[in-house]
Amino acid sequence: MKSLTIRVPGSTSNCGAGFDTLGLGLQIYNTVQIQSRDDGKVVPARESDARALAMVEEAVLAFEQNTRATRQGFEFTITGDVPAARGLGSSVTVLAGVLAGLNRWADEPLTRDGLVKLITELEGHPDNAMAGVLGGFCVGRCGDTAADYRGLIRVEVPEGLKFVVVSPAVEVATKASRGVLPPQISHGDAVRSVNSAAYLTAAFISGDLAKLQGAASDFLHEPYRLPGIRGAQAAIAAGVAAGALTGWLSGSGSSVLCVAESHTADRTAAAMRAAFTDEGVNSEARVLLADNAGLVICD
Repeated sequence: MKSLTIRVPGSTSNCGAGFDTLGLGLQIYNTVQIQSRDDGKVVPARESDARALAMVEEAVLAFEQNTRATRQGFEFTITGDVPAARGLGSSVTVLAGVLAGLNRWADEPLTRDGLVKLITELEGHPDNAMAGVLGGFCVGRCGDTAADYRGLIRVEVPEGLKFVVVSPAVEVATKASRGVLPPQISHGDAVRSVNSAAYLTAAFISGDLAKLQGAASDFLHEPYRLPGIRGAQAAIAAGVAAGALTGWLSGSGSSVLCVAESHTADRTAAAMRAAFTDEGVNSEARVLLADNAGLVICD
């Protein structure tokens, strides 16, 4: 019998207008443990892990098709702090953990970039995949569709920035959330969104983090998603009013995130939670640092 433990960071994606393009690793983690089986079956170790079985089996099949590796049965256990369906990359933590483990057992036919590409094909977009595998602030390049990953640019995020994540007690499925997006937007909204995404990206890559002040504004997805999450829009505004540099809807939600300097992080978190409370919504606040390491395999 052989076993591996893989730790994968959660992540925030889109970062405002960087829809399906920008991802940032966060110091909140899930751990995937896999233990080999001789019968070739993929089995959840606990009843609570069973909800991930279909996703894990899809990852196993994709790995075999992409690498022609011999099928490996295993039992899997998922633990950690990344909440499901809250816009923090929980599905990528599972996919990356399983695929990195299988890749190690198969003598690593896939590079880290290859793992990102495979996860992107499974997820349909590279934002969380890049951040979960590699950490840091990542900008993905795609081909004809967001699932056609062509590469990335990645920079490390300084420790001085805090990421205040507030998650209401509401689950949001990414697939359902994409259903509220319109098939078209105006040229003006597209221009404003491109401008915001480019400027925020330049602030991270240049290291001129003071330029993050008010940098995130989006007209691609947030205007359509935020109204469906009670208190979310008010929470972002409250965080910025309390001193945060900027804020956005994390992925498809339900979590919202504000970027803050150390001395404003706690009051930003309190203000964001209060905004949800005012709307009668329970929420949990986390003040996190960026993760620059990506996934880690513990032999």
